Amino acid sequence: MIRNAPIGIFDSGVGGLTVARAIRDSLPHESLIYIGDTAHSPYGTKSMADVRTYSLEVLDMLVAQGVKMLVIACNTASAAMLRDARERYDVPVIEVIQPAVRAALAATRNHRVGVIGTTATINSRAYDDAFAAAPHIELITAAAPRFVEFVEAGQTSGDDVLRVARDYLKPLIDAHIDTLVLGCTHYPFLRGAISYVMGDGVRLVSSDNETAKDVYRELVNSNLDRVEQTPPTYRYEETGSDSAEFMRLARLFLGPQVETVDYTPTGVIDLPPLN
Repeated sequence: MIRNAPIGIFDSGVGGLTVARAIRDSLPHESLIYIGDTAHSPYGTKSMADVRTYSLEVLDMLVAQGVKMLVIACNTASAAMLRDARERYDVPVIEVIQPAVRAALAATRNHRVGVIGTTATINSRAYDDAFAAAPHIELITAAAPRFVEFVEAGQTSGDDVLRVARDYLKPLIDAHIDTLVLGCTHYPFLRGAISYVMGDGVRLVSSDNETAKDVYRELVNSNLDRVEQTPPTYRYEETGSDSAEFMRLARLFLGPQVETVDYTPTGVIDLPPLN
């Protein structure tokens, strides 16, 4: 029964675990399959054409495993191929950009909003387009590529993190924003350092909890919420060859309930070619 099928969640690496954690907390009865495309991570330094190819390959893998919904837990991937994914698959596709934008619009008081993201996300102008419907908003964007490197290395605090954070965030502080969108699902793991540098007067908005709300809403509206009474299952996969390192980071960020991580190479699923 499709209502009892798992939700498929995808990111370039471990950053999307923030979204997976929010979905687990908000929908504890739902089963999940998470794939981190560590073979091609990080996405933020790659061309959007390559990101599109890698992303759709991984989403094909999730669809082949029988998921009832796809969650693109990666801002760069959402910017690169959201429309393609919604045309390609017969299951609902949830992304992370619009939920964060809605939350930022509700949070800001002085109408000055900052966005930090990977180089690819910022250069795609996906957030500029998303905020275009709110012309009263003054948007300031900045790329913060090393944040992804820190998180993928399991480094979420310390002098190096603070030094880089001060450098990346100075233009946003100088612009007197009151709301900052963490435009990469890796960045919530650095929330402590980012909040410390920005100060108490700036509200941080991330897409994890807001995306979980969209997932719940779509499940209910589409009659896809799980009805089976047995305990849910959680499966974690990565496309690189170092499952032990991925599991170390997953346990660091999600806790000891992550018992195994499976190696699932890309390019082995026989689905239609990318257009």
